[in-house]
Amino acid sequence: MTPIPTGAVLVVDDDDSMRQAIQRLLNAAGLKTQTFASAEALLDGGPVAGAACVVSDFKLPGLSGLELLTELRRRGRWPPVIVVTAHDTPELRAEAMRRGASAYLSKPFHGKDLLEAIDAAVDPGTLP
Repeated sequence: MTPIPTGAVLVVDDDDSMRQAIQRLLNAAGLKTQTFASAEALLDGGPVAGAACVVSDFKLPGLSGLELLTELRRRGRWPPVIVVTAHDTPELRAEAMRRGASAYLSKPFHGKDLLEAIDAAVDPGTLP
């Protein structure tokens, strides 16, 4: 288990190329990141309380991105969660927001939109 760096953006996506692309984007913007291929891997990866936020795909093997959001809240961990999906529907968007997602982005999205969502979700001073 690798400790989760304080202030890191945690990226959860089962698609290797998408996960790496998001990580490269965030690293290029000067953000610390840690990536996970599943919600379970993140939940088993150690305390997330010091994370700046979580960027999670909706459709994952095992727990979905919304189930991850719910589980983090159940465990008393409150990093902001940004849900991204290629399966956009008005119902899914509404459910994500009802569960407390900080933002919801449809794939494909512009890198600028993700960076703006992270900036809006994260407490000032949490990110470099």
